[in-house]
Amino acid sequence: MSNFKTFIKAGHGPTLFASFLYFAFSCCIWVLNGAMAPFITETFKLSPAQKGLMLSVPIIAGALMRFPLGVLAQYIGRKSATLVEMGLIAVAMMFGFFFVKSFNDLLAMGVLLGIAGASFGVALSLGSGWFPPQYKGLAMGLVGAGNVGTAVSVLVAPPLANWLGWQAVYGVAAVAIFIPMLVMIVLAKEPPDVDAHSNFREHIACLFEKDGWAFSLIYGVTFGGFIGLTTFLPSYYYDQFGVSKVQAGQLTMLAAFMGAAVRVGGGWISDRWGGVNTLTLVLCVVTACLTLVGFTSSSLALTTLLLMICFAALGAGNGALFQLVPLRWPLTTAVAGSMIGEIGALGGGLVPNAMGLSKTYTGTYAWGFVLFAVLALTMLGVMRVMQIRWTRTWAEKGGRARPGGGVPAGSVGLSKVNKARA
Repeated sequence: MSNFKTFIKAGHGPTLFASFLYFAFSCCIWVLNGAMAPFITETFKLSPAQKGLMLSVPIIAGALMRFPLGVLAQYIGRKSATLVEMGLIAVAMMFGFFFVKSFNDLLAMGVLLGIAGASFGVALSLGSGWFPPQYKGLAMGLVGAGNVGTAVSVLVAPPLANWLGWQAVYGVAAVAIFIPMLVMIVLAKEPPDVDAHSNFREHIACLFEKDGWAFSLIYGVTFGGFIGLTTFLPSYYYDQFGVSKVQAGQLTMLAAFMGAAVRVGGGWISDRWGGVNTLTLVLCVVTACLTLVGFTSSSLALTTLLLMICFAALGAGNGALFQLVPLRWPLTTAVAGSMIGEIGALGGGLVPNAMGLSKTYTGTYAWGFVLFAVLALTMLGVMRVMQIRWTRTWAEKGGRARPGGGVPAGSVGLSKVNKARA
């Protein structure tokens, strides 16, 4: 308890809480179509391929919107950017409530749901911006635990859809988003860790570095796997095991909750054990679990257990990777996080499409799970090669923070730090 009090005193607790709540509500809304997929599929009589497309559109749209929101946050402030985004979410939900009448409308609604998915990089940077380097992993883990919103969505949306009709759930979401807006206005304060005078080239410097792309691809497995599977699993449980629509959401919630809860632990462990070490274990576990899920589809209990373990690993991996981001880009964490979030989250769009195509052409979802397992194993190899240089330049062995908070050699931040010390 004393350690946690020390952690809170090192930063700004109210901003941390407001960021968590904002991210949780955003995640909840982002996966609404996935949570209600059995209802939507029944209404529009969707094929597996159409269902995969419908589920992937919000993920891809959210990924593509992350970087622009991160850049906007650099210019108007992270707190202001969150308020702009939440206002747009409310408008988008009203579109869903009044105007979704066809499959094409549904795809358009998926794009609008992507607005909620843009929140990630800004939420983490806002919440962790008050904390020193040795606590940023834990701070980002706590904000990132807002992923629990996905679990809330798959738990709450199906019963609401049963009661009110699935389109009415969009209307409920339009009202609910005003809760985190009010909390953000009252509690949050803009962190002092941003250089408002940086030019655009400096903001996007990580786009031109191998490390940025390596982080993005790894994140495509960890967070992409988390959000893609969360979106897909209600349909999988409903189709594969014949459970009810509400039960499908409840089973998905078990896995999604594990991923969100363990994310905090992933950041905390990485601060001590190192982000690289943590990600190594994570990618091994994900590879094994997804391979086994692909070939144990006859057992509901075993599938659920394996998915819970897999999601716990994915959650820890998300926390571990974003423990490394502020170490590598200490002065442009918001934009670097948004860029990595944008490219990495595109991996989530692969999951529903891969599952739909696997079912269409092979009659089973197994090869979709195996494909993602192979990607996890590939990213493990990429990271093990890259980490040799990482631990020589900007991180301690295993990916821990350097004493005093080192800045990567050759980065934009180095010249600024040197000038400040001169």
